[in-house]
Amino acid sequence: MGKDLSKRVLTFLILISLLAVAMNLLSTVEAQNKKKPRRDVPLVKGLSWSFYQKACPKVESIIRKELKKVFKRDIGLAAAILRIHFHDCFVQGCEASVLLDGSASGPGEQSSIPNLTLRQAAFVVINNLRALVHKQCGQVVSCSDILALAARDSVVLVTKLSLSLQSNLFSGGPDYAVPLGRRDALAFASPNTTLNNLPPPFANASQLIADFANRNLNITDLVALSGGHTIGIAHCPSFTDRLYPNQDPTMNKSFANNLKRTCPTANSSNTQVNDIRSPDVFDNKYYVDLMNRQGLFTSDQDLFTDKRTRGIVESFAIDQKLFFDHFVVGMIKMGQMSVLTGSQGEIRANCSARNTESFMSVLEEGILEEALSMM
Repeated sequence: MGKDLSKRVLTFLILISLLAVAMNLLSTVEAQNKKKPRRDVPLVKGLSWSFYQKACPKVESIIRKELKKVFKRDIGLAAAILRIHFHDCFVQGCEASVLLDGSASGPGEQSSIPNLTLRQAAFVVINNLRALVHKQCGQVVSCSDILALAARDSVVLVTKLSLSLQSNLFSGGPDYAVPLGRRDALAFASPNTTLNNLPPPFANASQLIADFANRNLNITDLVALSGGHTIGIAHCPSFTDRLYPNQDPTMNKSFANNLKRTCPTANSSNTQVNDIRSPDVFDNKYYVDLMNRQGLFTSDQDLFTDKRTRGIVESFAIDQKLFFDHFVVGMIKMGQMSVLTGSQGEIRANCSARNTESFMSVLEEGILEEALSMM
């Protein structure tokens, strides 16, 4: 009896020790992932690293807590939210115009061909986040800031706990500080303007380099931001021009044959994961795909084919930390494109519709004064 009791006590002590080690490891991981502002990326006037420090100090925790629940139900929404952020910023800037429904003045940006495959459920998630934040803080946080934070959290929360001792404890994207203070647009872009500003999947590296340069994004930003395709899915018509009528010679033959089974016709309604190696993990495997000629879009694979971008692809495929670092820089730079700040635009009460009266509320004036005082 005494020996059995001693064994149980010893087992209990061992379990406590292992738990303590695990908790310490998790604390270390959290400390390493603590979000620090990137001082090497200039901020647009009107944005701040601590914009809601007084007006809504829990805004980030509210959003992340809710998204954990959302992604547990549907992990695919992470990629959908990240994509909406890209599609917003590249058309008129990061001012939430893509969230607006159409009106009597015409169809909204969501009606444009490149946006027809944006998931409607993701728009609902953004509006739900807005409702939660406004319930806690009042109407002081813009939909464009909520979208930027949700996109960041989509990258962070697409993780998988690894059971292999040979790999890292967690796989997933980088956590980073997001400059805040954006305001929401009063109008959406026309479908044609939207179409002309979103880089198409059939664009080659030269077209992409020129397009990104016009937005003050360099070649490294281009390759790093393209890494967002490490998660998510694509619809067959967006890449079957590489399969039919003639197969793209830069595409791996086995990969092409698998795609043809998924997309038996050019206009098939089926979908394909962007990254065949780890479709639900934000990592650098997208670049490994490109090196193996398994990129889905022309805009993906041409980054490895073109000599100007090939070396960057190779460096990111070898060094995930390097990719993460440049992805963060690219996201912060992109997230500041043509933003509205100060008294520009508005803070929407509903992300899908303009406020009924376009004037600054007392709450909006208060948060602006607070933010300016901290700059």
